[in-house]
Amino acid sequence: MIYKIMVVDDEPANLRMLERLFRNDYEVVTAASGAEALELLNRHDIALIISDQRMPGMTGIEFLKQAANMRPQTVRVVLTGYTDVSDLVEAINSCVIYKYITKPWVNTDLCQTVQRGLEFYETTKRQHWLAQENIRLETRLQTTVQGFVNAVREMIALKRPDLADHSRRTSNYAALIGEQFNLPPQEMEELIFASLLHEVSHIRMPIEIDFSPSSLSADRYREMRIKYETGLRVISSVPDLQDVATIISYQHERFDGKGLFHGLDGEKIPFSSRILAVANAFDEINSGRKPELFCTDEEAADWMRERAGTQFDPHIVEVCLGTELLDATSLQGALYGAQTGVGVAARL
Repeated sequence: MIYKIMVVDDEPANLRMLERLFRNDYEVVTAASGAEALELLNRHDIALIISDQRMPGMTGIEFLKQAANMRPQTVRVVLTGYTDVSDLVEAINSCVIYKYITKPWVNTDLCQTVQRGLEFYETTKRQHWLAQENIRLETRLQTTVQGFVNAVREMIALKRPDLADHSRRTSNYAALIGEQFNLPPQEMEELIFASLLHEVSHIRMPIEIDFSPSSLSADRYREMRIKYETGLRVISSVPDLQDVATIISYQHERFDGKGLFHGLDGEKIPFSSRILAVANAFDEINSGRKPELFCTDEEAADWMRERAGTQFDPHIVEVCLGTELLDATSLQGALYGAQTGVGVAARL
């Protein structure tokens, strides 16, 4: 590969000298001023620039600052015949120039600087390509993950519309609680996905089941755990949803350690799992999805507080009931948000 380099100097003799020095190894583009060089940069893919510092109208560093904005990957070298330490140090520290060479230069030193500069150019170009590729792959992965979540939600909706509505409302509640704790964007997204998919882990279980350990025989407990973990694998098999699967896997733990299926207690239970447990239970008792559990708003608040510290994290319960959750996201509000995109979960 023959690299294209640019030489900028207002002295014709220097331009001819530098062109002769490099023309056997590189394609050389010359310019007699910074303004002319900027025009040429629009038409040529330059790998490296050598610019004199002292030029009329525009100094070398002023030109190279503009060149850096136009072609960030181009390596920039300045030739200086006088000492202006502050300008040079500032230019180097801000990555405007790769290196400076004092005049009169030594040909061998300048050639070596150009060679190393082009090696740096290749490294920088490769890093830039990798960064762009990572962004592309990340975007594609995010689209794939969102597509998977939507596909699973569609399947749940076809089988159990009431379950899909419950998941949407639970997701809205969980997001509102998460916002009160200022969860970072990544954790908030994982919490919302977990809330939307939390019923997938129950897909092989009976429609109605009491998740109290005391209600299950040893054989029944083992059977339910196997089915629960089988449902979880539907989610955890997607690499970018493994953290989401972890949140879901601990949704039935209790704050007092008497839950399913790992026996964790207190802060040993992942924080997002504790939020999901509160949001899920709140919708179960406040939406009318299960008539036997239906409560008024006040009764729901009392029911949650009675179980704070035993079934639920008491701090999350208080934050939940201290928000506008009861008023702003009643059954109708949650459904409206899910359908129109007003809800936090729907915005993702």
